[in-house]
Amino acid sequence: MPNAASERQTRATQAAWAASRKRETLDERSARAGAIAQNLARAYPEVECPLAHTNTFELLVAVILSAQCTDAAVNKITPELFRRYPTPHALSRASTAEIEDQIRTLGLFRAKAKALKRCAQQLVQEFDGQVPGTMEELTRLAGVGRKTANVILGHAFDAPGIAVDTHCKRVSRRLGLTRQVDPVKIERDLAKLLPPAEWTAFSHRLILHGRRICYARKPACAQCPLNGLCPSREKTT
Repeated sequence: MPNAASERQTRATQAAWAASRKRETLDERSARAGAIAQNLARAYPEVECPLAHTNTFELLVAVILSAQCTDAAVNKITPELFRRYPTPHALSRASTAEIEDQIRTLGLFRAKAKALKRCAQQLVQEFDGQVPGTMEELTRLAGVGRKTANVILGHAFDAPGIAVDTHCKRVSRRLGLTRQVDPVKIERDLAKLLPPAEWTAFSHRLILHGRRICYARKPACAQCPLNGLCPSREKTT
């Protein structure tokens, strides 16, 4: 948790940045990112994955299903899905139509059903029914991109990773931490600003902040704990 000394450093960084809105050096941006991370940690102390799961396979399935869906919507259908198909072997034997019936309330359910079946088959055929623990192996699975892989690595394997979804992309750009639009390039930019031990929690909190305060259409700047560190504040209020 942030202590008094770190809070003083955060205020000093905020004051120095506000006093000089020139183009930042990498060191200056890193210092501001550190202050942002501290403020976010105070605002969102929780870092648990909001997708309900009891093992790594369930987390993988839930994250695949969460694309363009709310966590609440996914959590509503996964208990029955996991009861019917508790392992990669069970899911791989289900028909696509059977999987569709279980996830029909979610967006893109047909594409997700195909991805889940193929992913389960790959787990059985290539990884002995286990979820792999490297970026290279995870991104070989159907339905898994770098964002999904980083969530799995961070929450299941305690491996540092920056999960860039639409919220993380929007918030990091508004905060001036990156100018990129490609998620892989955003991930690389953010990785330069903080030590690896902070990557998972930082990207998780950026996502939470995008969902709760920094909305896409009308961000709630008046309630934002990052106002003094955000170059977009005047543009979005």
